[in-house]
Amino acid sequence: MIPARYSAFRFPGKLMQDLEGKTVILRTYEATVATNLFDEVYVVTDSDIIYNEITSHGGKAIMSKKQHESGSDRIAEAVQDLDVDIVVNVQGDEPFTERESLEKLLNVFKSDDAKEIDLASLMVEIKDWEEISNPNTVKVIVDQNDFALYFSRSPIPYPRDKEAGVKYFKHKGIYAFRKQALLDFYNLPIQYIEASEKIECIRYLEYGKKIKMVETNIEGVEIDTPEDLERAKKLWK
Repeated sequence: MIPARYSAFRFPGKLMQDLEGKTVILRTYEATVATNLFDEVYVVTDSDIIYNEITSHGGKAIMSKKQHESGSDRIAEAVQDLDVDIVVNVQGDEPFTERESLEKLLNVFKSDDAKEIDLASLMVEIKDWEEISNPNTVKVIVDQNDFALYFSRSPIPYPRDKEAGVKYFKHKGIYAFRKQALLDFYNLPIQYIEASEKIECIRYLEYGKKIKMVETNIEGVEIDTPEDLERAKKLWK
């Protein structure tokens, strides 16, 4: 499932921007289909423009029936009556989505601790202090078994001792959910920590869900700003 809304706070209409001859959302949809990992791939949207963009190019799309605060809410509404076990959320602004990272994500549900996992997500190591300090970059810290402890827009852990050898990880907003965990999220109210940070996966932690983090070395470009789009164009070429 690829949640896609037309409006965006930092870059309105970003999913319909041109990326070397095709829109960002169409590039993302086609990249996800090309992984050959999924039975079905859908764009889930509240926008007629995005819906028509996907379906007019032979893709599959679902129109949301309600207004939603998060992509997880949007996907939960779309899958609640579908017979599925694992649901993967690929962000609509991720045109460089590729098979290797998604395969790692899905494989955690075959691991020894699979029964403990409610959902899984990706993280990539970051070393540039400007990015570590950037509130638009969501950071994650994990325990010894790579289960998420917390997500924040602030640098975590705080670098009081910069010689401690801490690694910083950026959270990539790609998830694999057990269907029940996703439906639970949909039915649980937002708590104050999620509301403060504006990071939806904090809700899972606040209600005791277990998030397995999977490290990847492939970062690509998430298109949040016009500058990101220009970087994506150069990378695509």
